[in-house]
Amino acid sequence: MITIKRRAVLKLTCATALMVSVAQGVADPGADNYAGDSKSFNPAISIILDGVYASYSNDQAEYNIPGFILGGEAGLSPEGFSLGHSEVIFSSDIDDKFYGRFSLAFAEHDNEIEVELEEAFFETLSLGGGFTIRGGRFYSAIGYLNQQHPHVWDFKDAPLVYRALFGDQYFDDGVRVSVIMPTNLLIELGAEALSGRKYPAGGEHQGVGSWTAYTNIGGDIGISHSWQAGLSYLSADGIEREHGGHAHDASTVEIPLFTGDSRIYGANAIYKWAPEGNYRERNLKLQFEYFNREETGDLVLLNSALLETSSLNSKQDGWYLQAIWQFVRSWRTGVRYDRLDSDNNGSDTAVLDEVGLIAGGHRPERASVMVEWVPSEYSRIRLQYNRDDSYQLADDQIYLQYTFSMGAHGAHTF
Repeated sequence: MITIKRRAVLKLTCATALMVSVAQGVADPGADNYAGDSKSFNPAISIILDGVYASYSNDQAEYNIPGFILGGEAGLSPEGFSLGHSEVIFSSDIDDKFYGRFSLAFAEHDNEIEVELEEAFFETLSLGGGFTIRGGRFYSAIGYLNQQHPHVWDFKDAPLVYRALFGDQYFDDGVRVSVIMPTNLLIELGAEALSGRKYPAGGEHQGVGSWTAYTNIGGDIGISHSWQAGLSYLSADGIEREHGGHAHDASTVEIPLFTGDSRIYGANAIYKWAPEGNYRERNLKLQFEYFNREETGDLVLLNSALLETSSLNSKQDGWYLQAIWQFVRSWRTGVRYDRLDSDNNGSDTAVLDEVGLIAGGHRPERASVMVEWVPSEYSRIRLQYNRDDSYQLADDQIYLQYTFSMGAHGAHTF
């Protein structure tokens, strides 16, 4: 959903700073821009208007990804016209020691408008030594895309691996500690202790239910090139994760419940190019991420007729690669390829098959292409096509999306 941009990237050298908004093209009021947000009593206010027209060749209600049980916000946008992911964000320097942000998201699900509190956190401004502490509700720093607001994504939808493993994005309540090392290259180290109540964790925990660790490194190559690479890890124990049920007939609604432990490993790499550092006319961004998840525990299938159980030993992974090319000042185009794989087994294969964890040799994949008109950093109109083979019957998906930004406009990050 939405995520917080790291101040860490602002530590890069001048050429990178010039390229900071290379791949965005759309204003990001949610981006961290502490010095410029607001030092008065009144907070800066940002509003993101987002809407979409969606068309599918398959029945949207039948969407699934073999080998995976979807959770969180995973799924397709409603067919036809609908409200996308609109946001209202309040942010301000509280004083010279702390910064704060509060954000609400508005989205449509099952023909109803839902309002969700996505962020409510503080962050320190002057600890010294490169250290920063963030506390409250925020988006985890695991991976690269997880920290970006959907309105600055290069495609309308999340990569398949984010949809399958994180329910699009992972946010939770907790605390983050990060440090920028005093080196010529950007070297950021961080860790998070989280409640573990949100997907892909789940359940009630007395203390810490999940935690993450991550590192990012990056720099410039001359004035025209910049790069960043990262590793991340998430651990969640004592999970009680209930997934949405699905009906087979009028009398039975089956609800899968997973109890156990989960480990997720991630790697990412980003490269940007802008001739002589002038990103406004032309620029190129290459982006790659890979995640691997291993889970062990028990799977319970609840319905009105009976209770079925099976042990579960699950190994799932996926990756995506995308390229974004701004060929003139107001036009960008991009391509993306997604791939997933799974190896799930347990004591009762019939139960695993019933909930969709048996892929039957099918490897989900998807190819996407988009073109967008960006008349200013505050507005964008995007046309996107997906050839989605994530489930057995290939789906032709078309999106026409608008995104408009009003109010405070924070700096973009790498």
